[in-house]
Order: sequence, then structure tokens, then C-alpha cells
Amino acid sequence: MTACGGSNPAPEPTSQTAGDTSKLDSVKVTDNGNDKAPGVEFSKPLSVTEPTVKVVVDGDGDRVKAGQTAELVYLSVDGTDGKTVEDTYANGPQPIELTDELKTGNAEIYNAIVGAKIGSQIAFAVPGNPSAQGNASASAAPSTQLVVFKLLSAKDPAPVLEKPEGDTVTPPAGLPTVKEDDKGIPQISVDGVAAPKELVAQDLIKGKGAAVKTTDTLTVNYVGVNLVGGTKFDSSYDRGKPASFPLTGVIKGWTQGLEGKTVGSRVLLVIPQDLAYGAAGQGDAKGDLVFVVDILGVK
Repeated sequence: MTACGGSNPAPEPTSQTAGDTSKLDSVKVTDNGNDKAPGVEFSKPLSVTEPTVKVVVDGDGDRVKAGQTAELVYLSVDGTDGKTVEDTYANGPQPIELTDELKTGNAEIYNAIVGAKIGSQIAFAVPGNPSAQGNASASAAPSTQLVVFKLLSAKDPAPVLEKPEGDTVTPPAGLPTVKEDDKGIPQISVDGVAAPKELVAQDLIKGKGAAVKTTDTLTVNYVGVNLVGGTKFDSSYDRGKPASFPLTGVIKGWTQGLEGKTVGSRVLLVIPQDLAYGAAGQGDAKGDLVFVVDILGVK
């Protein structure tokens, strides 16, 4: 007899239901592939008083894990008559990040997806909007909405780099110069640099990772200085950690300058004021701006 140390690994989580799932017992889904909405049948009218979730067709793929990004397509129908409200199949897969933020903000969806198998069809019934009941023209309470979504894939998040990685690029003359200090932090010199007539987005290091899309959320380290005087007005390095933000939520010079750049790159941005904060500026950022941006990850 041999002694066994340790313990059995914890079982993988399985999809969790929510609400009175008996309300969804009549839901039948006929799969028509990944490019065409399924047939959905159920006893009408369907009515729920709380968000209700249930796997109605079990997939045969791997189970989805917390922290992954799942891709899904869905069909939304009116619970009263079954008419289509929204069909995303024609537009292709929709990503959903299974983060702690989603778990906090929409626990029913998070718990239904995490642990479900790829290929599963999940029914999600949502009560009608109570505020619509105040509409004098409404003859009845607002309809329950039934959403049936199909899990197509799930992938782990791309790793976030600690620093830029790639091939060093020699920039043309006339641009701000960049050197690293003894802590590896970029130091920008603007001596003798003329005001830009247009946006400059110059690779200093050309990364070998994925290309940035406008719809991406970026993780970066950066330093920003004013072109006139070279005064530093912002730096993620000073805060001791990279910053993350959607590329659509920043100044135009960043959105336009970083689109198409690759993960691992260090990019020098010279931004005219009309693509930054305008003539008035914002805080200590005034007029034309210069940034060095290290693209460490995208999602």
C-alpha cells in the first residue's frame, strides 16, 4: 500500500442557472449553424419577474473559464409573440470578457457562461421595463425578452509585456529625441523641434505582436511632455503601473497614431494641438504635445 500526499484538484466550475428556470422548460432551440439564427420555440406568452438563465442545449466543447474572452452570437425575441428583436448572427461573433467587473455587474450572465461548454445554447429571460407600464397607450405590462446565445469559442487573454520588445528603429532627423534613464524610463528632449504640421507616429521599437485596432483596449506605459518647453505633464511611470483604456476614449492623436501599431512597440507621438486638447489645453498639457507610448498589451 502506498501513501498518497496532496489532494484531488478542485472540479472545474459548471454553468450556473438563475431565477425560476422552470419558466424556460418549454424553450426548444434548433441549431442552424454559426452564421444563421436558430429556430426558437417556447410556450407563449413567456413571463418572468427576475433575470432567469438556463443552458437549453449543452455543447460538446471545452468548458469556458473565468478570465477568458468568450465569443458568442445571439438571437433576442419578444416573449409575448416570439418576434425577433435583435439578431447578431449576420454581424459575426461578439466578444465578452469574463472579468470580475462583469461578475459584479451582471452575475447571471457571468455565472451562466463560466463553466458552460463551447457550443452551448443558453437562454436568458429578462423582465420587461417597469417604467413602460406608465405609458397610457400600453394595454398590458411590457413583454419579457428572451435572448438565446450560442457560445462559439473562448480564449485566454493575451499576456501583458513588462516592457517594449522588438526591433530598434532609427527615427528621421527633426523629431524629439528619446533616451532611457538608469531606471529604464524614457526621457524626452524637444530642443530645436519645430511645431508639427500633422500628426507624427514614429516607431522607436517595432514590436512583433498583434496590430492595434480602434476597438481595442490597450495596456501601456507612457510619458507626455509639452512640445514648447518640454515640461512633463503626465507619466504612468510616475504612478508605478501601466494604464489601460479603450482606444476610442482618448485624444484623437492617440487614437489615430496608435491604430495599426503592434504590441511590443515603443511609439513616439508628436501631436498638433487640434488632435490633442486644443488651444486651451487641459491641466498642464498645453498646445502641441509629445508622448512616448510603450504598447504592452491589447484586448
